[in-house]
Amino acid sequence: MIYLDNAATTFPKPHRVTAEVMRCLTEYCGNPGRGSHRLALAAAEQIFSCREALSSFLGVGAPERILFTQNTTYALNLAIKGFLRQGDHVLISELEHNAVRRPICVLAAKGQITFDVFPVVGLTQDELLLRLAEKITPATRAVICTHASNICSITLPIARIGALCRKRGIRLIVDAAQSAGILPIDMKTMHIDALAAPGHKSLYGIQGCGFLAIGKDFALEPLMEGGSGVDSLPAEMPTDPPERFEAGTLPTPAIVGLLEGVRSLTSGTARDLAARERELFCAATERLSSLPDIHIFAKEHTGSVLLFQKDGVSAAELGRHLGSKGICVRTGLHCAPMAHKALGTPDGGAVRVSFGRYNTPSDVDSLWEALKS
Repeated sequence: MIYLDNAATTFPKPHRVTAEVMRCLTEYCGNPGRGSHRLALAAAEQIFSCREALSSFLGVGAPERILFTQNTTYALNLAIKGFLRQGDHVLISELEHNAVRRPICVLAAKGQITFDVFPVVGLTQDELLLRLAEKITPATRAVICTHASNICSITLPIARIGALCRKRGIRLIVDAAQSAGILPIDMKTMHIDALAAPGHKSLYGIQGCGFLAIGKDFALEPLMEGGSGVDSLPAEMPTDPPERFEAGTLPTPAIVGLLEGVRSLTSGTARDLAARERELFCAATERLSSLPDIHIFAKEHTGSVLLFQKDGVSAAELGRHLGSKGICVRTGLHCAPMAHKALGTPDGGAVRVSFGRYNTPSDVDSLWEALKS
């Protein structure tokens, strides 16, 4: 099997990740914060270590501002619905995943907020910032956008967007599902107020947890209420993070796996992995471009994600063909219909190839051979 679907979830995981998850399940997987016995205390210690690791890796500044969630989608919903208020205006990019698009559209349909979409495809950074600034109104309270597209390798200039937002008194909420672990992120210097990311993608943890990292003065309300393991007497949730936003039992094995994944990604390691993924992207672009009727979208933007179609063949049919050859890709609209529209893909979407730390040039060769046939 050749796995080229790392944008959905990275596979396989580093051995240190799977080994520690298994050790957690067999040696110390108590309920963190719900007991004074050894198993509960050991689990709580590992969870705090993960908060510290993520806070350091992302430039958050304080481990308690790492809020664990079930996935990136929940984290984005928490940031969006916990922060926005009646009458707010929001700006989102045309590349947004449904994890941003749908909660924004639901709030707008209820008459609670208004929003506009700013363009990205085909623009320079200066042009993008100009078009974004033109859409800011006196009611604009937040810019909510992806750091890196999930269907191609276009990235947004988050540091420059953050500087613009800070200058205009606007909050910046970032979807880092495709960038955390690949692109450098420092929330403080990039002026990011809230950042959502998964554990199971390029941070190389397992499925089952994501997180929302929040800035020092980013105030929001919880989406859920329930047991927090501390201060159980009041009817309200605790006032301080992270417990205010973490109702119920946390997924300790998934958080432990995320901790080991982050520990495997020093800044140098992440930089080297990103460079290798770009090399594979360039090799795949060159090989696929030699085939007749293959069209690659946004190929001038190099990275870990490549999107293509073959004239006269649907994305679904191409995906089935590649699957029969043992090559794992993803086809369709990838939960990002606005992005597909901006790129001009066919109605049925396109084929996405996404590289990870364990892919090799021979995988590109196999993809080329399968498409050639």
